[in-house]
Amino acid sequence: MTVRIATYNTENLFRRPKVFALPDDKQRRQVLEDYAELVALLDRDPYTEADQLRMAELIKKYRLYDDNAERPFVINETRGVHTLYRTGPPADDPRIEFVAHGRSGWTGWVELVRDDIDWTAVRNTARVIAEVDADVLLVQEVEDRLTLQRFNKQVLGAALGGRPYPYNMVIDGNDTRGIDVGILSRHPITSLRSHIFDQRPDGRPVFSRDCPEYEIAVDGTPLWLLGNHFKSQLHGGGAELRLAQAERVVAIYEAARARSARVLVAGDLNDSPGSAPVTTLRATGLRDAMSHPGYRGDPGTHHTGRSDRDKLDYLFFPPELWERIQHVGVERRGIWAPRAFKSFETVTSKATEASDHAALYADLDL
Repeated sequence: MTVRIATYNTENLFRRPKVFALPDDKQRRQVLEDYAELVALLDRDPYTEADQLRMAELIKKYRLYDDNAERPFVINETRGVHTLYRTGPPADDPRIEFVAHGRSGWTGWVELVRDDIDWTAVRNTARVIAEVDADVLLVQEVEDRLTLQRFNKQVLGAALGGRPYPYNMVIDGNDTRGIDVGILSRHPITSLRSHIFDQRPDGRPVFSRDCPEYEIAVDGTPLWLLGNHFKSQLHGGGAELRLAQAERVVAIYEAARARSARVLVAGDLNDSPGSAPVTTLRATGLRDAMSHPGYRGDPGTHHTGRSDRDKLDYLFFPPELWERIQHVGVERRGIWAPRAFKSFETVTSKATEASDHAALYADLDL
């Protein structure tokens, strides 16, 4: 039987952090940097005087104390009890006085404010998925399983008239923005192993999201899919962590190979083919679908896809499955890149594109 396997970074299904809608790239990067800095500062215990001064500066910069202000992120505290800080006069430039003296002194978190995605963009995301019509589809940047289920039934199925998937699964991962790695399948998902608790030597999580091991029963025989979404290249960083993630995936892959020869590694690795993380994965004997003779097209999967630098998404196959590949394709028409290729007629701008990633797929004779 022929089975189509695909991977697709959906860039969220219904709701996306408002900061990503900012048209100014420099401003968007600054907000995300400040958000990450505040998250890191608030996790310290105790807070030094310098920590408190910087946190107060960020709180005032983004008016986090003002519930009526338009803010890119907020500090949430359980049941609305202000256990972190209180404000003092003057009202237009309040004094920030910290009640908690470290992470152990308060309960709460920092959260990016989300906004609904343009309905046309949501439909275009479903259109990409319908056009690919994979039997097993790994998806990145999914909010949660119920969101994936609603999208599957209400948009892909009811609104678009596509074929909804009978099986889906998402486990919440480590990303504070709530973007997770999930799966849609036409074959039963018989087991799942999560790796959100895998740690680096310093005790921090290895995976920015997760590396779920999905076991899928294809015609009664298990097929293992290791799903990934490595640390982003935002601000040019994350290289060391992506390498650590690749090394851990290699260990997970080799352990899975002890159970079965039918193990795939897939997802958005946020790095180019010549990078250390991707080279580490290839050293196991895994081969990427886009290097198969059956693929014809541009080398990338992100934005225009014109160069290797745009290659971020991968479908890796072990030697036992490599010779079974019949066809490899990339569905780009959900991306808005008018100077590079023709998009769907419903994709008319960055605001209405399905994602800035293409969907990568391969057909296997199993």
